[in-house]
Amino acid sequence: MAFESKKLINNPNDVVTEFIEGLVETYPGLQYLDGFPEVKVVLRADVVGPKYDKVAVISGGGSGHEPAHAGFVGDGMLTAAICGDIFASPPVASILAGIRAVTGPMGCLLIVKNYTGDRLNFGLAAEEAKSEGYKVEMVIVGDDCALPPPRGIAGRRGLAGTILVHKIAGAAAASGLSLSDVAAEARHACGIVGTMGVALSVCTLPGQPKSDRLGPGKMELGLGIETDYVPIKRGSRVVLMINGLGATPVMELMIAAGKAVPILQLEHGLAVVRVYTGSFMTSLDMAGFSISIMKAEQAILQRLDAATKAPHWPVGVDGDHPPAKIPVPVPPSLSTKSDEVVLSRPQQLNQQGRALEVAIEAATMAIINLKDNLNDWDGKVGDGDCGSTMSRGATAIQEDLKKYYPLNDAAETINEIGSSIRRVMGGTSGIIYDIFCKAAYARLKPNNQSDITPLQWADAFEAAIGAVMLYGGAAAGYRTMLDALIPASTVLRERLTIGDDPLDAFLISSDAAIAGAESTKQMEAQAGRSTYVSADILTSVPDPGAMAAASWYHAAAVALKDKFNAGS
Repeated sequence: MAFESKKLINNPNDVVTEFIEGLVETYPGLQYLDGFPEVKVVLRADVVGPKYDKVAVISGGGSGHEPAHAGFVGDGMLTAAICGDIFASPPVASILAGIRAVTGPMGCLLIVKNYTGDRLNFGLAAEEAKSEGYKVEMVIVGDDCALPPPRGIAGRRGLAGTILVHKIAGAAAASGLSLSDVAAEARHACGIVGTMGVALSVCTLPGQPKSDRLGPGKMELGLGIETDYVPIKRGSRVVLMINGLGATPVMELMIAAGKAVPILQLEHGLAVVRVYTGSFMTSLDMAGFSISIMKAEQAILQRLDAATKAPHWPVGVDGDHPPAKIPVPVPPSLSTKSDEVVLSRPQQLNQQGRALEVAIEAATMAIINLKDNLNDWDGKVGDGDCGSTMSRGATAIQEDLKKYYPLNDAAETINEIGSSIRRVMGGTSGIIYDIFCKAAYARLKPNNQSDITPLQWADAFEAAIGAVMLYGGAAAGYRTMLDALIPASTVLRERLTIGDDPLDAFLISSDAAIAGAESTKQMEAQAGRSTYVSADILTSVPDPGAMAAASWYHAAAVALKDKFNAGS
């Protein structure tokens, strides 16, 4: 059943942009980057990135959860907030724009809620920023206590407890701590907070009819407090946050707070030393509330009590109203390059350039030839488009290889492969391969680009795998592309260390990649859509992503061995 919902909006597609415009007019300490509608970044008006002498604290995510996150931008809390579309992770370009706008020599901390889109987009932006010379760390918040931790990498979601992490990290940064110390305090805060919620109605998306899915007399428990999931025991001192979900009156929130405190104290034996009640992280016009509990260590209380000008903590603001918007900053690398400098394929290839060309051509052709098999496997364990997606990326790489890959510069070539993939490959696989390339580029960049040693290639390979594990959350044995790449990396390092010929080492490691991909038939899926497929089906089909990775890796190794053994 659905019925008409009345809303005070103009074009449903413009709600986030118009929200930000109103926000910065209301609070003079805030600005936004001039790049609408693509770039939706709210930042402190008193911070200029290159000159900022403290750690920048940046968060964000899908809009619709206001005042999170833009309402918590201010001295002593967030330095910038990246706003995605309604319930959609913000794009990498917006996240990068925010990093560049507020990050100085002390670096920046990204606080990210545990959703796949947020992890991947913020992760890729972090790698991109690192390659541009910024110091970046990322902390994942997963405070949802609605269900036991599931198998695999999905994990607990980030809910209203994230706001407490923002405050603690922001206060730590304002005190002048280093990036590593600010990140450490934020990670510690993540481990001592839990959230549980209840909804009385579903929310209404802008421009859509309102649904009454729950029906009369029903509520939905578990938005995401059992204190079993956080280190809070009887006798602990705690902070309590009662958070409205968007359509809950202040009266009802205060009623919830008034009932929660004695229950926590009398029934659970907890000493409630701080109570925050209000709407901190909503879900548009959803009726309901969440309860967050954080262990109230003395150091935590000092951070929570520290002064802040973030308007929705809430505190008052003062000062003159600066211009509402400032230009989107460009990467440092672009600002120092001549306008005439463009990437192009060199007319004369050195030996490394020829090797890269051979490897790229063989790897992409292998993926294109494997398209139908990949789609067939993915049709059984996924959504059936792995081959088409990978083939689209391989074709783009082939086309760009002919035009402008700077093959004599290995690092820039790897970087451009990532750009080609980003342009045409959608979904999770595209962004994961882009992260893979960006991390390899960052490791190769400081080296002599015309003569990368085999061990330096092995280092870059390991760094790329590490970045995929960090931001994607998977590991060996999860039935993913990593089950082909990790064995290959291990064997490559072993063979090079004992002094094998590099081409032989590459070829032997590619056999390990194929064996690893085939072994996924015996694995229980712990990532991606395969987690929803029965074990009987999985045992008959290898993981398509692992097979694709093994295919391009093996093809590149064979092509290089054939080419350079023949003396070409």
